Amino acid sequence: MLSLQSTKSKSQQLLITPPALFTSTFPPIPKQKSEPESGFLHCGIMPPLGVQLFIQDRHVVMDNGILQVTLSNPDGIVTGIRYGGIDNLLEVINDETNRGYWDLVWSVPGSAGIFDVIKGTEFRVIVENEEQVEISFTRMWDPSLEGKLVPLNIDKRFIMLRGSSGFYSYAIYEHLKEWPAFTFAETRIAFKLRKDKFHYMAMADNRQRFMPLPDDRLSGRGQPLAYPEAVLLVNPVEPEFKGEVVPVQVDDKYQYSCDNKDNRVHGWVSLDPPVGFWQITPSDEFRTGGPVKQNLTSHVGPTTLAMFHSAHYAGEPLVPKFGPDEAWKKVFGPVFIYVNSVYGDGDAFWLWEDAKEQMMIEVQSWPYTFPASEDFPTSDQRGNVSGRLLVQDGYISDDYILASSAYVGLAPPGDAGSWQTECKDYQFWTQADLGGYFSINDVRPGDYNLYAWVPGFIGDYKCEALITITPGCDVFVGDLLYEPPRDGPTLWEIGIPDRSAAEFYVPDPDSKFINKLFIRHPDRFRQYGLWERYAELYPDGDLVYTVGVSDYTKDWFFAHVTRKKDNNTYVGTTWQIKFTLDTVDKIGVYKLRLALASSTLSELQVRVNDPTVNPPHFTSGLIGRDNTIARHGIHGLYWLYSVNVLGDLLVEGDNTIFLTQPRSTSPFQGILYDYIRLEAPPSPNSNKKIA
Repeated sequence: MLSLQSTKSKSQQLLITPPALFTSTFPPIPKQKSEPESGFLHCGIMPPLGVQLFIQDRHVVMDNGILQVTLSNPDGIVTGIRYGGIDNLLEVINDETNRGYWDLVWSVPGSAGIFDVIKGTEFRVIVENEEQVEISFTRMWDPSLEGKLVPLNIDKRFIMLRGSSGFYSYAIYEHLKEWPAFTFAETRIAFKLRKDKFHYMAMADNRQRFMPLPDDRLSGRGQPLAYPEAVLLVNPVEPEFKGEVVPVQVDDKYQYSCDNKDNRVHGWVSLDPPVGFWQITPSDEFRTGGPVKQNLTSHVGPTTLAMFHSAHYAGEPLVPKFGPDEAWKKVFGPVFIYVNSVYGDGDAFWLWEDAKEQMMIEVQSWPYTFPASEDFPTSDQRGNVSGRLLVQDGYISDDYILASSAYVGLAPPGDAGSWQTECKDYQFWTQADLGGYFSINDVRPGDYNLYAWVPGFIGDYKCEALITITPGCDVFVGDLLYEPPRDGPTLWEIGIPDRSAAEFYVPDPDSKFINKLFIRHPDRFRQYGLWERYAELYPDGDLVYTVGVSDYTKDWFFAHVTRKKDNNTYVGTTWQIKFTLDTVDKIGVYKLRLALASSTLSELQVRVNDPTVNPPHFTSGLIGRDNTIARHGIHGLYWLYSVNVLGDLLVEGDNTIFLTQPRSTSPFQGILYDYIRLEAPPSPNSNKKIA
């Protein structure tokens, strides 16, 4: 709930919970003279003024009477945002180049990454009238810049509309065929807000809080933990962060990561005056890695990010590598920077609610009609694809199964599942309804494969037919049938096949390393240091899970991690799955399905009834660079292994499968399981399909 009791400290003044719980009453915010009744300040109050553009020697100003945005000329860095009685929402003590900017990380193949705040070298006016201003800041590449700047032509655009409480930004990146090779690890927009104003961050109804100050992370107030992003607040500026129940807290920007599909709006609230600053991403088409790729949002600074591309929670597989003869062009955005404020008796809590409503307006308006670049197609220049997805698994049902809530998408042609590491072009995703029906709208022209995955089933679907999108087309693909991997009936299973380890046991954190937000929270896995809890919970031996007795929600640790020894080194761990078979087909082949939700520099070895056999009956080899464990995630890249288990390895009665993760140079190496299943051999008379 929102409390504005002036006698309380700042951390007690803003405690937001969903509206259903909003029951308290609060002292009114004093009305300003000549203001209408309480509510939000927006363009409907009075006829909006036309947009004006002021061009100066070193700055350019866009002004529509609601807000004023200042950019450096010709750099195209946002240096000031005047709104809601605040002369500049951005951090005024920062250098102008460190307030609101596009940046990227790139490298020459084989070399270290280079961080680059993108500064334009030429300013142009693209559109200027009372309804809209669109301006451009370009940086063109030529061979004299080889090794100094990323070999891209970059055109940064900024748009302001009449009556709009915010502004838009997008950029066009282009690599010409004859230009040199490079790799491209990250690109984004970053906004650094005023630390004396913006203290409360919100990114979801249940993920919002009063945040520490950036000063709390400095030496003397903050103690670095296992990696630089994680800091223990030992002497925060505001003593309330020490708390009465919890003595200290951890701050780490990765605790506020979010799946692309859920990352639509996030930002900050100022209480004095009550103003909100929000970053809204209306579409994922320009983001890489698909709907469940995780990205950063907002974090201590106060900082707000519009992430377009990163390798977070995926690693090297999601770093695009461009060859010396590879032409490429992509539009990132537009995204919307929305500002709102309270007037009269309005409640600052509803700044978040209003931001969510504005987000829905932006989503429903996609694709926008106003960007002037010919590289951004409007709706009539795009196409649509619709159909229905069904599942066939004869060991579950003799009838087709509706692919309820399946994720269905169009991505560049590739193998089944390749979309999760596709990082150069566009992707378009939707979620099917309960009947498996789907519609993917406003797809850019081009050639695509249709991909899908279905919660409750392992594996990836790919429609083999190439789908070509042309302007104005409506492609109906009819009924599509997914046959997930299956050889025989299920003997036992552990977990839920949903590409996440969230259903497994997540322990409470060490009391020294708590983030109060995640106490009794569904995302409790975002607490710091959970990897260390494994050895504390299993001090005398590794995890043993007994089928039919154990409960995976209580007895299966969410991450198969290394074990810390007394000398601060680490060793690999071996988990056991014990199960009983009444009969065994000695000449048959059983199938062990191992679906992984994430892996970080790990190896999965499988042994059956003999923990010492070498080589193991199966090994994955070294896999994964997700770094999910360190970054408080519950999933990364998805892996699926189907392991043949010969019948003569099994016995009637008690059996044990040993799962070993031997790689052990770091506490962050490990595997997150999604789902494990053992299948019996198919019956000789069975007509079930073997996959």
